[in-house]
Amino acid sequence: MRSLYALLAVAGFIVPNVLVFQESVETGNILLWLDPAATLGGMFGNRIAAAFVTDLLCVVLVALVWIVIESKRLNMKNSWVYIVLTLLFGLAGPLPLFLYQREKVLGK
Repeated sequence: MRSLYALLAVAGFIVPNVLVFQESVETGNILLWLDPAATLGGMFGNRIAAAFVTDLLCVVLVALVWIVIESKRLNMKNSWVYIVLTLLFGLAGPLPLFLYQREKVLGK
């Protein structure tokens, strides 16, 4: 499973962030953080986008809570790193990265 999680982490960091990189270059809205109004406008531009974004934000919140609790339960250090990575790059890369590290801890 660790190999799969590693592959998913790489894909999760690269695939969505290609679009983020393109947007950053075209608009100067680096990592979609420098122009929050434009980011929110794009995220909630219509009801379909808003439905997807609202669902995703709920999933991100649940995942971050679980990462913190699971890290404490397994005595994993530096769970804050996954929170920072998620805030910077989204959940698609940090979640499988966390699962990779979790498998290493469970394997010991």
